[in-house]
Formats: sequence, C-alpha cells, structure tokens
Amino acid sequence: MKRRSIVAVASAVAALSLVLAGCSGSSTPAATGADGQALPTVSMMVGGIDKQIYLPYQLAESLGFYKKYGVNMQLSTEQNGGVGAEEAMISGQVNFSGAWYIHAADFQTKGKNVINLVQLSGAPGERLMCSPASNVKTPADLKGKKIGVTDLGSGTDQLSQFVASKGGVTKNDYTTVAVHAGATAIAAVQRGEADCVMTTQPTVATLESQGLATSAIDLATTSGAQQNLGGAWPAAGLLAQADWVDKNKDTVQKVVTALVATMNWIHTHTAQDVADALPQDFVQNSSISKDQYVAALQADYGQFLPDGLMPAGGPKTIFQMETAIGTDVSKVSYASTFTQEYAQAALKQLGITPTTKAADTTNG
Repeated sequence: MKRRSIVAVASAVAALSLVLAGCSGSSTPAATGADGQALPTVSMMVGGIDKQIYLPYQLAESLGFYKKYGVNMQLSTEQNGGVGAEEAMISGQVNFSGAWYIHAADFQTKGKNVINLVQLSGAPGERLMCSPASNVKTPADLKGKKIGVTDLGSGTDQLSQFVASKGGVTKNDYTTVAVHAGATAIAAVQRGEADCVMTTQPTVATLESQGLATSAIDLATTSGAQQNLGGAWPAAGLLAQADWVDKNKDTVQKVVTALVATMNWIHTHTAQDVADALPQDFVQNSSISKDQYVAALQADYGQFLPDGLMPAGGPKTIFQMETAIGTDVSKVSYASTFTQEYAQAALKQLGITPTTKAADTTNG
C-alpha cells in the first residue's frame, strides 16, 4: 500500500528478482494441470500476504484453486523498506498486485492505466488502535496526536487523513509517523512514539491482549466502514495494467475465477476452517496464538465479500475520500477504475448466485 516513485522501484528490482525468479511480464507455460495441459505462469505481489485483510490471495493458493482453474501462480509479498506491491505491478515486475482498489484511481490521476479486476472486501479491515492514555474516542480527538501508518503516502496514511477529516481535523493538525506493521507498529505504541496506529489483524489482537491499545474507530467490517466512512469502502482487490489485461484476458479470467471461488469458500466455511487452511506461521507466532487469530478473524469476517463484485456505492466513497484528502480525480471516471466483467463470468462458471448489491460503472 506504499506509493513510492518508480525510481525507488528500479533500485529494488535486483532484490525482487530473487523472489520472483522465473516470473515474466506475460503468461508462459511452467506447470501442468490435472489434465496434463501446460498452465500459464503469472505473478502477484501482495501488500502484506500474512495480514488478515489480504488472506484470500494465499488461501486460494493453499486450497489449490489457482491450478484448479488454470494458472500457475507465483505469489510474493512486499517487505518493509522494499518494493511496494503496486509499484512492482506498474513497473512490470509482476502481473498483478493484491492491494487496495483506491490505488487504481491514484494511478490514473498520474496517467497510469490500472484497473481493478475483482473485489475481495468491502471495508479496509483496519482499526484505529489508540493507547488508553490518548483518550481518542472520535475523529475530532485526533487533533494534536501522533498517528502511526505503514508509510508516508500509503493507503493507511490516506485513510487516516479521511477519518480525521470526518472530525474536522486536517493532516496538519496531527503528526504522521511511519511505523510499518506488526511488531514495529506495536513497539511504536509501547514506546509512546505513536498515540494511535491504523492497523489490521492480527496486530489488533496483539495490541488488545497486551493492554497497549483499544479500538477507537472500527473500519474492519462493511458496517463499520458505512458508519465511519459514509459508505462501503472497497479495499482488497486485484490490480493490473489495463493494457496487459487486454492481451491476456483468458489468463486473467482464470485468476479471477480462482479468487471468486475462494470468496465463496470463505463464506461457506468458518474462521477456524480458514485458519486451518492457511500456512500455520501466518496464524500463530510469538505475538499471537492460533485461538486469538481465529477470534480476531471471526470478529472481522464481515469485511470479506462473498462473490467478488464491487459493492454499490463503493467507488463513490473512494472518490469522495480522494477529493477530501486533496487528490484531483475530476478527470478519472468510475468506469475506468474497475470492471465487473470477470467476476460476473466467474460466478456464472461456478454456478454461484451473487448476493452483493453490485456497483455499476456509471454511478459507482
């Protein structure tokens, strides 16, 4: 979710190539399916693959859905201080970015034709976690506080600005601190370097269990987003360069079908089932037990959409946020930033009846 310059990306290409050895900017045969036919290989970088908000990308791999629906997927994750997921995609180092929908609009304001292909969540999955001593209860209370975000200019930075604006607080009225995520975010609160941090599960559960912070503002579920942000806030999606998509539609459809199948699986299984299917080092480590992970996931299960469709009102909320934080989206249309084509085709292929009230490309 970090927005670094392309120059910064270039400096990280060498490191990234070690992670993505064998990947290329186009589909190339590298594996075979159950029928013995060669599968196209594609690559995706996720903006923090072990975060609960981004679990569907890895879950699809763990369930074998990428190969089942016809692709050999090579997953990687962005690291603190390394190349960002969106920049890796825009520079052609990976085909897809598992990241927030808002970046499609951001890129288009800069003349980069990026499109969102399937929507996995209707809320940021974030919570503004604040220390008890900070006495933050509402957006207005953020004035004069130190707010921790993953990085300056990141999606969490933008989100914090938008939340603050709901209380009449501008970004000049508080201090923004880059604390990254996980252990470094926890340490920032513990040492008093940040009064609040915009963060996700399982970091939320760790902060709560250690008594370091409580949830001041809930953006973790669709209902929470509607209450605190004014509407559904489409977060995790699948981003790609539109030109590449046009040349690889069949492969794109296979990836989207795998992810739609995953979202349906999530909504027909429990949080415990999800935790059992994921790599175990994702769900239990030195800072969180598996039971805590499952409880946290259950609490925020409502962020995940059941069918991959962009929810009605979502793009409109995002564009309103962009305007509120000073990004000029006046020359960007809803229709250019997302498509329902691939998710709808996947639903038809899978025989799934959609339940999400879907956005259209004219009114968001």
